[in-house]
Amino acid sequence: MDLVVSVPDDALAASLGEVEGARVVRWDLSGPAPEESIDLVVLPYTMGAVDLTRLEGVTTRLVQTQTLGYDNLVGRVPAGHRVANAVGVHEGPTAELALALILASRRGLDRAVRAQLEHAWSREWSGGLLGARVVLVGYGGVARAVAARLEPFGCVIEAVATRARRVEGREVHGPQDLGALVGAADVVVLAVPLSSSTDGLVDGEFLEGMKDGALLVNVSRGRVVDTNALLVQLRARRLRAALDVVDPEPLPADHPLWDAPGLVLTAHVGGLVGSMAGRVGALVRDQLARLARDGAPANLVDVGSAT
Repeated sequence: MDLVVSVPDDALAASLGEVEGARVVRWDLSGPAPEESIDLVVLPYTMGAVDLTRLEGVTTRLVQTQTLGYDNLVGRVPAGHRVANAVGVHEGPTAELALALILASRRGLDRAVRAQLEHAWSREWSGGLLGARVVLVGYGGVARAVAARLEPFGCVIEAVATRARRVEGREVHGPQDLGALVGAADVVVLAVPLSSSTDGLVDGEFLEGMKDGALLVNVSRGRVVDTNALLVQLRARRLRAALDVVDPEPLPADHPLWDAPGLVLTAHVGGLVGSMAGRVGALVRDQLARLARDGAPANLVDVGSAT
């Protein structure tokens, strides 16, 4: 009997193509499930107001996200469903954006764009990356991809995570070293999942500990950074920031962060590249193969159960 997999949109269905031993149905969770039993449910990429209670009464073997982060699912998935996140899909593109944000800020491209709009021939010194000290806060898949892309630029890369260890030849410091590392950094890149321990991690004290002129880059979750505390530092022109994620999100049109000096801002677009559907399709095919073998799916995560 064929496995049944539901996908939320035509783009992913096209990327998935014909899968031997599987039948593809459409379901974006905006209405009732098309069948009572669906082996693999692929959630929409943008969850927003997706009603996860639609999963109640549906028998599944796996619920697959299209995102690496899954904090927005915690406590929302009805009991009885296993959930996997999209490891291998977004690390490269997110690291790509992190590098772009760093270069844009460190080489003054934000100022150059404004000067171009004003038809002003403006030449200023900038920091660059050669010899810059970059500290990665978190050392999961995204941070490792950032490190790989930074290495050719001749910067000094250090990493700090929840525990000290060596990963692929790199020394990763434990949390006891965070303050000293951040205090010496030219660039601090946040690449941690949102959890109770990282919510508000970058507060006023953290920011005060960064040296004058340093750059804060956030490609993790907006709530990792205290927005008001960051605004104080930006308005004082003591720090610079490059953010793909903010709190609140989406950022209201009248929010003061839009006009903060020294800020490069993108609208949570780390994963929005044309090749994403192909990587999600490959992941789904791999998960279907695992289910067909009665093996354990990859990348299972604990999201608790809706109460």
